[in-house]
Amino acid sequence: MTMTYVGIDVSKDRLDVHVSPAGEAWTVGRDAEGLEALVARLGVSAPLCIGLEATGGYETVVAAALGAAGLPVAVINPAQIRHFARALGKRAKTDPIDAAVIARFVEATRPPPRALADTETRALADLVARRRQIIAMMVSERQRLRRATLLPLRKSIERLLAALQKELSDLERTIDEAVRGSPLWRDQEALLTSIPGVGPTTARTLLAELPELGQLGRRQISALAGVAPWTRQSGQWRGKAMIGGGRPTVRSALFMAALVASRYNPVLQALYQRLVASGKPKKVALIALARRLLTFANAILRSKSPWLAA
Repeated sequence: MTMTYVGIDVSKDRLDVHVSPAGEAWTVGRDAEGLEALVARLGVSAPLCIGLEATGGYETVVAAALGAAGLPVAVINPAQIRHFARALGKRAKTDPIDAAVIARFVEATRPPPRALADTETRALADLVARRRQIIAMMVSERQRLRRATLLPLRKSIERLLAALQKELSDLERTIDEAVRGSPLWRDQEALLTSIPGVGPTTARTLLAELPELGQLGRRQISALAGVAPWTRQSGQWRGKAMIGGGRPTVRSALFMAALVASRYNPVLQALYQRLVASGKPKKVALIALARRLLTFANAILRSKSPWLAA
């Protein structure tokens, strides 16, 4: 039986599909009828993997429909697809070309299929993301307030800040109700916040945006969060190891938790002081703490046992 790989370029109204290595291509609508036809057709060919680009949410219903039918789906970072297209010398960009590139990428790299987060987890992720947006707006307005000299302008900014603060309070109440309304999330939040340095905001960010936590190995979860260093070397040249990729919102939450842990978590405080004493820059030491913090969180959720200091 021929091994087949599928690439789907997702847009608002349609799906461009390409099957590799056969080169078969077709288009369906991104609606109930189109998804039904897509599932039926791909179910017959039984592909080893179906690749979709993350496209701001348009891919979610497609991945959900394919996953519900038992088909293997991998949602891929668009940056990876762009780099792969450049490596192939594909400068032209159309939806059918993009679908073909995705299919070739899936065939070449064979990414592991990953189940889509459930509806409740996606809803919590949206709430957490909205909280970040409101905080970002408040930071911008406070910066404008510091520069404002005209009284009417200052009053306008203060009114907006008061409205944003109310929205933030309401949103945090909604997030709190969602977490405490779920026995699983409530227990997981208690486990995560047992780690000194991890507060409710960090715990809820991890629950919402890293649902794989507790299910993967430490190297896999570190790479997924974007805190795993990658080596840079060529011949005799050795560059500094760097981090990148992954989920930036998770990485930011872990970094802020590492700042707190470097002062209040005895185990991580000792590690931080040892790294700095050995000559590591403070930021590098904090990234190491963030990675260790994630390893602790992963192990705690897997074992379902709270933090116990060594």
